[in-house]
Amino acid sequence: MLRYVVLTLGIVLLVIPGALAGRDFYKILEVPRGADEGTIKRAYRRLSLENHPDKGGDADKFAEISSAYEVLSDSDKRKTYDRYGEEGLKQREQGGGGGSGCDVFSQFFGGFGGFGGGQREPEAPRAPDLVIPVQVTLEDLYKGSSFPILRDRHVIKSAPGTRNCNCKNRMVTKQVGPGMFQQFAQQECDSCPNVKLVREATTLNVDVEPGMDDGMQIVFHGESDAMIDHDPGNLILRIETEDHDRFRREGDDLHVGVRIALVDALTGLRVVLPHLDGHEVIVERSGVTFPQEVVTIPGEGMPLTDSVSRHGDLHVHFTVEFPRELSAADKSAVRKLFTSVPSEICSRSAARCSSF
Repeated sequence: MLRYVVLTLGIVLLVIPGALAGRDFYKILEVPRGADEGTIKRAYRRLSLENHPDKGGDADKFAEISSAYEVLSDSDKRKTYDRYGEEGLKQREQGGGGGSGCDVFSQFFGGFGGFGGGQREPEAPRAPDLVIPVQVTLEDLYKGSSFPILRDRHVIKSAPGTRNCNCKNRMVTKQVGPGMFQQFAQQECDSCPNVKLVREATTLNVDVEPGMDDGMQIVFHGESDAMIDHDPGNLILRIETEDHDRFRREGDDLHVGVRIALVDALTGLRVVLPHLDGHEVIVERSGVTFPQEVVTIPGEGMPLTDSVSRHGDLHVHFTVEFPRELSAADKSAVRKLFTSVPSEICSRSAARCSSF
């Protein structure tokens, strides 16, 4: 009988990894395993619109996309899915367990040998997250970009021998005399294969989404430094924007300064502005442009993170370049061209004076 049970257990161990695999929700949403919440949400919105049955999409594909988003947008479900796959997630939801693989064994053995006791596997403590600032250009944030980074971190590797693991305290009652008992905590440990921490360099691909802003995060799940007997923490890259030599960003809007000659300010102008992705923005004015005047061009700002087809606005700030000096002939010509407006001390109620 014992030989039969051991053989059966071996067969189950071979079958379960495939059962736990299930569908690849990351592949369904077309995002990397380390995708952050914003990336997952944007992918879901895009794919759900493309595949919605009301718009002629595939109903089965739409249902898969919805199932994938339901799991990956929930931190607890996502953690269980990452560790145990779709089947492990189903067992957790059906049995109310902690998402451990033991629930799958209980279906096969029905309580034999302690597998079906319904005991919840204690969760391992979690290693701390590692937050690192990453500098990106305004062009990267406008167009979106992808680039590799080298990650050097501690990882767990096998080592010779065994070690104590899964240590826990158990209350033990001991008789110390007739009718006298003493209760105390006694540590109990399992014997596990030995491991060690080593440094290992890996390459991670960083995907910067169009419209991201300072303080937004790109999360790589389980990529922080490993700790023995701990679940891995996350590597979090925090966006920091490098200063730009022409554009200034405020939220979803962009600001740019343009210096024009006095003659253009008076007679009209046409300015060609190269944008962050190389396309040209034409600014034309036929009337008079005043110093410090601001012209707003809708839809030429930064892309919105929740809808990259929409953009903020571009604000063009004009500075008028006055000549340093005029010759006597030039002064005479200017006076002939313009009606003379007498100088005066402005009162705050004077409509013809600028506000101050």
